[in-house]
Amino acid sequence: MDEIILQLKTLALAEAFPFILKAVGALVLWFVGRAVINTFRRVLNLTLQKRQFDITLIRYIESLFAGSLTILLLLGILGMMGFETTSFAALLAAAGFAIGTAWSGLLSNFAAGIFLLVLRPFRVGDEISAGGATGIVQEIGLFATTIDTSDNLRVSVGNGRLFGENIINFSHHPHRKIVVKVPLVHGGDIRGLMQALEERVALVPEVQAKPAPGVEVAEFTVHGPVLGIGVFCKPTQATAVQAGVAEAAAEILMAAGYIVPPQTAAALLAKAG
Repeated sequence: MDEIILQLKTLALAEAFPFILKAVGALVLWFVGRAVINTFRRVLNLTLQKRQFDITLIRYIESLFAGSLTILLLLGILGMMGFETTSFAALLAAAGFAIGTAWSGLLSNFAAGIFLLVLRPFRVGDEISAGGATGIVQEIGLFATTIDTSDNLRVSVGNGRLFGENIINFSHHPHRKIVVKVPLVHGGDIRGLMQALEERVALVPEVQAKPAPGVEVAEFTVHGPVLGIGVFCKPTQATAVQAGVAEAAAEILMAAGYIVPPQTAAALLAKAG
């Protein structure tokens, strides 16, 4: 019995103790390596900001370098633990090829993300409509773009879908045109009403004086003309300006004894019912 205990102690000293030391060393290397990677990431961020790189490109480069360094760190830890990293790297490459073949959509999203960064149809902070989502771009990631909608929802859209569809960028130009349509009935003082509307909407907050607001006949219907009130504002003020113009138009129309066209009234009643 004593001989068996002695053999177990010898085995523990010869095998278990070195393994425990390697495991502790691996944990230390992991935490130190992660700290170094985070430090490198911060330094890279500051360096790119000083060189006035775009914030979208900075985040993309950070994610790419951090992911690559983390993989190298894991390979180093496996090598320290005694695993054959050469065969592991070959296995990882083979697994990556198999996964890439099975998940070709991820590769297309990755490639589309690179094209989005190179062609720059939008940047972080722009308001866009693409891929079935409309809102403010928060991040262009390796595989997906994150968008915050106006009702405070976060939507992640695959880069491949964004790049493959039409992208509407509401923030590209310094100002944006808002058009509010007003249906009228035949027989009213259209010219006088157009002038009154033009003077009133010019007083709406955030409406730009140049280009000046305009009111024109957008179309004719069997019930009467449809006026189009066009104003310009900053892209970030579009929602507030549209509401303000609609309120100003309602004020002028009610003061002029506005009559709702029968077709519009029927639609409103059907919607209310």
